Amino acid sequence: MSRPAQLALIALVYALGVAMAFGRGAEAEAGAVVVGLAALLPTAASVHYANEYADAETDALTDRTPFSGGSGALVESGLPRSLALHAAVASGAVGVALLIAGTAPVDGRVLGAVPAAVLVGILLAGWQYSVRPLRLAWKGLGEVTNTVLGGVALPLYGFSVVTGGVTVAAALATLPFALVVFVNLLETQWPDRRADAAVGKRTLATRWSAGRLRLAYGLGSLAAAGSAVALAFLGAVFPLFVTLGTILPMVGLVPGYYRFTRRETPLPAVVTMVLVAAGSTVGWSLVATGAVSG
Repeated sequence: MSRPAQLALIALVYALGVAMAFGRGAEAEAGAVVVGLAALLPTAASVHYANEYADAETDALTDRTPFSGGSGALVESGLPRSLALHAAVASGAVGVALLIAGTAPVDGRVLGAVPAAVLVGILLAGWQYSVRPLRLAWKGLGEVTNTVLGGVALPLYGFSVVTGGVTVAAALATLPFALVVFVNLLETQWPDRRADAAVGKRTLATRWSAGRLRLAYGLGSLAAAGSAVALAFLGAVFPLFVTLGTILPMVGLVPGYYRFTRRETPLPAVVTMVLVAAGSTVGWSLVATGAVSG
């Protein structure tokens, strides 16, 4: 129910932010990176559990795919929905406890106030995506919320763990990946559209026509690639190898566009998102180690 594959992807995106910081010449002790990840994983699991709790009714109606329809754990096990809520509270408490321990004002302090604030924001907004009082996904704000959380806030958390803060250049550098995250959300929510509509969850897939969704997919894909090129040539936010590692995997969005809304199983945008995260991380790591010029 914690969605281990997604936790692994979250760790990769965290690594992207860390590599970006080192690629920009920052220095940090390995302990800070380890503690930052240790606090992140139970926090992310807490958000997943809260989503499983809120979407229990939806997940029972939808046809699951490897990348949509929730984990399926509650439906398959027959365990009570309340288990997900208890798990969300418990894992969230573990994440906060590790965060407090990492930021405690003692000689062993390894995390600063900025990464702590970013992670708390991820926890709160992640919960409010699913549960009351805001229930953002039920008010038509789910895609925007998840794009900001997974595409912007998460890599910036990794960046801030190393640097102690967030810069405008770092925020801009997250834009291409965030746009790919948005396209991925369009693809993964399409199979759940009927179940989501039945329970009142207002995703774009429940509100827009197939043609409009494909237009958003295409424009999002072009914006992702275009922003990476712009960041490379207008202000040199991206070094060359980071640009290549970010743009080259986006070729997967081309077949994704043609199959989107025509097939129920999401795949191209999911794979592209993972490859963009991995390619960008490798690019920044090469710059950080001096293997290539920044």
